[in-house]
Amino acid sequence: METSERRCGMHGEHHGEYKVPGGKLIVVDTGVEDSRLSGLQISGDFFLEPDEALGRITSCLEGVPVESSATEMAARVRAALLPTDVPFGITPEGVGIAVRRALGRAVDWDDIDFDVIRGPVVDPMVNVAMDETLVAEVAAGRRRPFMRLWEWNAPQVVIGSFQSYDNEVNQAGVDRYGITVSRRVTGGGAMFMEPGNCVTYSLVIPQALVDGLSFAQSYPMLDQWVMEALAEVGVSAHYVPLNDIASTAGKIGGAAQKRFGNGYMVHHVTMSYDIDAEKMLEVLRIGKEKVRDKGHRSAVKRVDPMRSQTGMSRSAILDVFYRHFKEKYGATDGSITDEDLAVAEERCRTKFSTEEWTHRLP
Repeated sequence: METSERRCGMHGEHHGEYKVPGGKLIVVDTGVEDSRLSGLQISGDFFLEPDEALGRITSCLEGVPVESSATEMAARVRAALLPTDVPFGITPEGVGIAVRRALGRAVDWDDIDFDVIRGPVVDPMVNVAMDETLVAEVAAGRRRPFMRLWEWNAPQVVIGSFQSYDNEVNQAGVDRYGITVSRRVTGGGAMFMEPGNCVTYSLVIPQALVDGLSFAQSYPMLDQWVMEALAEVGVSAHYVPLNDIASTAGKIGGAAQKRFGNGYMVHHVTMSYDIDAEKMLEVLRIGKEKVRDKGHRSAVKRVDPMRSQTGMSRSAILDVFYRHFKEKYGATDGSITDEDLAVAEERCRTKFSTEEWTHRLP
């Protein structure tokens, strides 16, 4: 994997850039002496008053150890700013990230060679297992980072890593409809997922892509591409902190993350295409309470924010998502191998389908 670092000649200089979301471009050029920043320069198309503020920002980072985190650098920049300073389009966090990119500690989307994958159709729990097993493959260098669109062949409920099974799942409804219940590795809430009624994807990336960002900042950054794809199919969507995706018709989906000790992470999103809300209320306890509180239980039969707003089939929407990600990030067509499936199925047997895992919080 390449980095955004660029060494210039014999001076050991490093160059990094970071575009502040909703702001401006921050450019950092620096040398390194004795593992510390040396000769740091900050430039960009941002605004900053008075001019002297830029000198204070630069000075506060001169000599900082190269192993400093973006958060540590941002704290120094924040301390160097005066109450009378007026920054526009530049943030302490942005400066820290730009420095980390210059040093090759943080990366940008353009630094990553992505695959984009659709399917295959698998048993429900296999998708959940692959959110763990495929991360290990990427971390080991046997597979490139990727975005994968899920497909599955039976109804399922996927509960968050820290949710109580008994509090979230109505066992009578699960048994009535023959629904698979599994616990995923990420946090967040329960998802009711019938084949053809949801759009779900997993993004496996190096954590260096979100270096310097808080969890709250990383969610919309990682899903910016899908906001663009949603707009392309006619859905005007926006993020509701921490992890909800909403449109003018209300919430359409939610995101979750898991950061592993191997330096990689999974970020996934499930969005409603056309949900049988009545069945969902018989299966999820929390869904039942939420809808009852809003007084909609008797009126709501289906929740179809993506179908009704787009007039498109689910397959056509997936086509747009696949193409948009591929074109935006220069991704290559990828696939899931038989060996990948075998590893995931074995992980289901030893972990994800066990009572110990599924009911670890009863």
